[in-house]
Amino acid sequence: MLEGKYDAKKVEEKWQKYWEKNKTYKLKDKKKIYSVDTPPPTVSGDMHLGHSFSYAQQDFIVRFNRMLNGNVFYPFGTDDNGLPTEKLVEKINNVRSKSMQRDEFIDLCLKTLKKILPEFVQSWKNLGISCDYNVYYSTIDDHSRKISQKSFIELYKKGHIYQDDFPTIFCVNCQTPIAQAELEDKHENCMFNTILFGDLKIATTRPELIPSCVAIFVNPKDKRYKKLIGKKAKVPLLDYEVPILADESAEMDKGTGILMICSYGDKFDVDAIRRKKLEPRVTLEKDGRLNDLAGKYEGMKLKEARKEILNDLKEAGLLEKQEQIEHFLNVHDKCGHEIEFLPTKQWFIKILDKKKKFIEFGRKINWHPKYMQKRYEDWVKGVEWDWSISRERHFGIPIPVWYCEKCGEILLANEKKLPIDPISVKAGKCKCGSEFVPETKVLDTWATSSLTPEIALSLLDKKFEKFIPMSLRPQGHDIIRTWAFYTIIKAYLHYGKIPWKDIVISGHALDPKGKKMSKSKGNVIDPKEVIEKHSVDALRYWAATSKFGEDMPYQEKDVVTGDKLITKLWNASKFSLMHLKDYKGKGKLQGFDKYLLLKLNKTIEETTKAFEKCEMSEARKAIEGFFWRDFCDNYLEISKDRLYNPDRRGVDARKSAQYCLHESLLSVLKMFAPIIPHITEEIYQDYFEKKSIHVSSWPKKYNVKGDLKAGDKAIEIISKVRQFKTKNNKSLKEEVKLVIEKKYEKDLKDFLDDLRSVCKAEISFGNKFEVSFA
Repeated sequence: MLEGKYDAKKVEEKWQKYWEKNKTYKLKDKKKIYSVDTPPPTVSGDMHLGHSFSYAQQDFIVRFNRMLNGNVFYPFGTDDNGLPTEKLVEKINNVRSKSMQRDEFIDLCLKTLKKILPEFVQSWKNLGISCDYNVYYSTIDDHSRKISQKSFIELYKKGHIYQDDFPTIFCVNCQTPIAQAELEDKHENCMFNTILFGDLKIATTRPELIPSCVAIFVNPKDKRYKKLIGKKAKVPLLDYEVPILADESAEMDKGTGILMICSYGDKFDVDAIRRKKLEPRVTLEKDGRLNDLAGKYEGMKLKEARKEILNDLKEAGLLEKQEQIEHFLNVHDKCGHEIEFLPTKQWFIKILDKKKKFIEFGRKINWHPKYMQKRYEDWVKGVEWDWSISRERHFGIPIPVWYCEKCGEILLANEKKLPIDPISVKAGKCKCGSEFVPETKVLDTWATSSLTPEIALSLLDKKFEKFIPMSLRPQGHDIIRTWAFYTIIKAYLHYGKIPWKDIVISGHALDPKGKKMSKSKGNVIDPKEVIEKHSVDALRYWAATSKFGEDMPYQEKDVVTGDKLITKLWNASKFSLMHLKDYKGKGKLQGFDKYLLLKLNKTIEETTKAFEKCEMSEARKAIEGFFWRDFCDNYLEISKDRLYNPDRRGVDARKSAQYCLHESLLSVLKMFAPIIPHITEEIYQDYFEKKSIHVSSWPKKYNVKGDLKAGDKAIEIISKVRQFKTKNNKSLKEEVKLVIEKKYEKDLKDFLDDLRSVCKAEISFGNKFEVSFA
């Protein structure tokens, strides 16, 4: 039986080892499964508080469904493919990937991952995340590489993938093209510079692009510049001229009403140059430096060139004025560096012609919370580029093609030989007689992560398609535009199905002041420290105080509340089990026993509905309300006399209390189990059954009839008597005379014996309610 104080650290370690050793979370069979498209965490160091927040929330839903349905497929993966891994490996080993041979760096990445992965994965086990860790994948292993390369080949054959050489969103810091979904807005103060192009005045925030200017646009309706249309303007500081063209995109009331068209400042420049069939003048190289077309500014990085050009404009009297403004610019979400547009030959998946279909498919999925569906749709509507899926990096999944430099013929890899690295395989000669050249680019990591349903399910069954759509996708709101969107794209293009039935969107864990955590700010909270000070279950309890989709500041008081709940559950269980040593079954139910079971039925119903709707904070509130108020504050006090005094109150009365105690505690443990899994396991296996509570069945409502109103009235009377004694500074054991309204006499018949004992009262019925000391 339970003894002493609850030792969280000892208990949590014990059951984590038990679950792993006994394979508690292994899928039972493949007949009818609840399947989870588990988010593979990025291998970028230790687990952070955001992980513990979002993964605990998804685990609540998974554990509930395991108990409800009895069969859950909950695999574990790690996202170790892509730029974050490259940066981590560079940091750990103090190297630069670009200064190493590709195969040498890839080998270093794989060796580093092998070394750090066990400890990284252990953090999820330590949090009590109930994955089947034996069903494991990484987004860079051979299994994922094969599926990702096969996807590329299939979509290319279907005509969904194409290669093109045109300006692509490019990060010169990471030296790779990126997709629109990888952009973030960054607020910045900058200078708005008015520059003289001969007699014309052009206002710009990017004077460093002057060497790449190819045209000037004026509005054809603008009387100020109508005579200049068709003429040329000399580019300041550089010895060449550009045409002055009429275009309605030049807004007459914005700045000076003149646009400088460069190769390439933004997506508008890209469109304008294509539309007007202008000859590009690209001055920026992939390493972020200007080339010889920039004249004296050759070799400079953009910010350096901006400073020099502004100085030269001032000296030449060509900088009319400067004013400070605030504006938003697009940055790469991986490094925060401002993006550029560079002409490169890349691979793309056609998506712009299918946006309506992606919105239609999004509406077939149940979004939790519902408003996140609109966020998804707004993103899809705003997409302006096809999906760029090729990256110029060392560490990634190779694009499985070769091409002929002479005639452009594309050779796809043989699917039977996947995974493959084209660089290590000679493909022979093209029909034109030239040698095939291997593609050196790798796939964007999202091109692989978008296949997690297939990657996971194919570990379960070779005929994985029958399990699509999966039951659940848990993820953060910041990657709706990437992971959710791209997975819907792939599921539609490959199978014509939605990838999952439900998607739950978690928010972010913030610091106590509501700010985003970052190492540079020094406000990062380590979940290991929280667990060490409190417990795993207390940290998980904190995660259950938030709704899905909402960002939540970390407040230690919420974890302390979790500690208090755990202590109360332990003590209440100790008291209950002490009286259940000789429990043999149900007796004739007394009034308060029926009442508590009716309240329990209501709680089971509310909790079940809340979990089914993925509203775990509402589920927690319902369970807690019953446990603290109905079970601890009221019932344990009310039933004590019957439990301690069977000789006076009767054996049947005690049996009834024992039954109610047994069933209520059992249901409370089961309902709390998804949120606080360790303490519930400890209590459950100590008394109820020597197998995991987490594979037991979810509680069902009890077959009990009665009227809650009578019980509510009895509880009200107890509360009034307690208040009366407290007000008069008397012990709760002080005897009183109690007069109850005559109209309640029949209703309270089955409650009177317990009312007398708990109130220490001599009870009579009269015209009005009265309490007095005996």
